[in-house]
Amino acid sequence: MSQNPDSVLAALESIGLPGGGNLASRDLIRALRVEGEKVSFVIEAANPTQAQMLSPIRDAAEKLLRGLDGVSDVSIALTAHAAPKGGQGNPPSLKVGGHMKPQDGPMKPSGVARILAIGSGKGGVGKSTVSSNLAVALAKQGRKVGLLDADIYGPSQPRMMGVNRRPASPDGKTIIPLENHGIKLMSIGFMVAEDQAVVWRGPMLMGALQQMLTQVEWGELDVLIVDLPPGTGDVAMTLCQKSEVTGAIVVSTPQDVALLDAKKALSMFQMLKTPVLGLIENMSGYICENCGHEAHIFGEGGVRKEAARTKIPFLGALPISLETRLAGDGGTPIAAGEGPAAQAYADLAARLVEGGMA
Repeated sequence: MSQNPDSVLAALESIGLPGGGNLASRDLIRALRVEGEKVSFVIEAANPTQAQMLSPIRDAAEKLLRGLDGVSDVSIALTAHAAPKGGQGNPPSLKVGGHMKPQDGPMKPSGVARILAIGSGKGGVGKSTVSSNLAVALAKQGRKVGLLDADIYGPSQPRMMGVNRRPASPDGKTIIPLENHGIKLMSIGFMVAEDQAVVWRGPMLMGALQQMLTQVEWGELDVLIVDLPPGTGDVAMTLCQKSEVTGAIVVSTPQDVALLDAKKALSMFQMLKTPVLGLIENMSGYICENCGHEAHIFGEGGVRKEAARTKIPFLGALPISLETRLAGDGGTPIAAGEGPAAQAYADLAARLVEGGMA
């Protein structure tokens, strides 16, 4: 039996902590990764005194996990934030936002081979759903994938990817990405409450993007997927101008109103000299579960026709699916499973891999 982050967390719930709770319920686990038969994570203590108290807990956790089916190697690091002179101290304050800092060279993490931007001209076309499912589908193709949720005002990847924890930061600057479904993840949604608005002007958006690109320890990735905010604003411009984007994919529904805005997104990428790798038609049709009839609620073939007109590759049509919506709300993208919707994303991922785009 193979393990996953959820099963590991469930197992660790059996180890109680002094004062009540466990490592998971008290939010002490950072950077949990399950790679084959290896499990690794960091226990982040608030101070050296707490770290000393947690040392037996780490040993017990290691013994417990080594006894699980499918686990042969366990690595648990125990870290503590150093106390300043004259006091016990608190964890370093990891602040996201603020103006961009001057830097030499592009904002491209050294270990990331490709940056793939997923954009749209307007909201509500399923861009974030495509981003999360494409990331999972590429990981199933054997690629090492990261997913950066750059939709600062409306981050949805924490919910869609089933992660709701604050990332670790050993020094208040470096950020350890979270991980689920085999994907390394970073989102502003990890840093604020789910119902809390991010009220920032443009310079702070650009500063946050710079931090999430350059301060996150992405490691070695074949592709970093960036889920852009809708429209043609500061975040998309900064990413394309400062980070050596390999290419962009534009998502649209077939309806005329969405296509009007998708054309604006295409124009923006062209103005910024970012290659557009292709167009995706989302919500292209609905197949009735009872009779099998396909209804084209938002129109039919509009994105395919636009791709032909502009001579941009048409990457595929993705249907409206209740299962896709339920999977996203439940934190396990539909691409992680089996079925027609998952196969559609698998086919899309395969085309990108075969074309050298991911």
